[in-house]
Amino acid sequence: MDRKPVVIGVAGGSGSGKTSVTKAIYDSFKGHSILMIEQDYYYKDQSHLPMEERLKTNYDHPLAFDNDLLIEHIQKLLRHEAIDKPVYDYAVHTRSSEVIHVEPKDVIILEGILILEDERLRDLMDIKLYVDTDADLRIIRRLLRDIKERGRSMDSVIEQYVNVVRPMHNQFIEPTKRYAHVIIPEGGHNHVAIDLMVTKIQTILEQKSFL
Repeated sequence: MDRKPVVIGVAGGSGSGKTSVTKAIYDSFKGHSILMIEQDYYYKDQSHLPMEERLKTNYDHPLAFDNDLLIEHIQKLLRHEAIDKPVYDYAVHTRSSEVIHVEPKDVIILEGILILEDERLRDLMDIKLYVDTDADLRIIRRLLRDIKERGRSMDSVIEQYVNVVRPMHNQFIEPTKRYAHVIIPEGGHNHVAIDLMVTKIQTILEQKSFL
C-alpha cells in the first residue's frame, strides 16, 4: 500500500477547546478509517526519578514530552505499521506499564498543546490547526475541569495557572499559532470552521482514493 495516511495536527492552549474540535472531526468520520493520537500520552518516563523530583514536572514545557517516541510512532503509522501507545499515570507522575495497541488508519489526528512547537512533528502534518480561545475562557474551563474531574482546589488551580500555565502558554504555545494553516476561534463552538475542515479532509481523502 503506497497511499500515505493524512495527518491533521490540532494545537491550542489548555482549555482552548482543541479536544472538542478533535472529537468533532473524529465523529464526522465515524465509519471511516481514523484514529487519534494525544500528545498527553507521550510525557517522558520518569520512573528513574524520586517522587519529589517527579512532583516538580512542568507539564506545559516542551521538554516534558518524549517527542522522539511520538515522531517514531507517527512515522510507523505512516508506513502502515501498528504501534503500542504509552499511557501516562498522573497519580505517580510517570509512564504506566500499560500500553494501548493502535492499528494504522487512513486519517491520523494528532492533538496537543505543543504539537506545532517541534519542527519535526510539523513536517509530518498535512493540515495544521490552532484553536484560539481568549485567556479568560481558558482559565474558567480549566478551573471547572480540574475541580470536577481531578479533585483539585480552586486555589491550587489558580496558583498553577498564574505561575506555570500562563507563562508557558505565552512563551511556547501562543507563538506556534504562526505555523497553523487554519486558526479556529472559540474551539468546539465554531461549527462553521469545523465543517470547513471536515470538507477539506474529505477532499484530500477523495484525492487519495481513501473514500
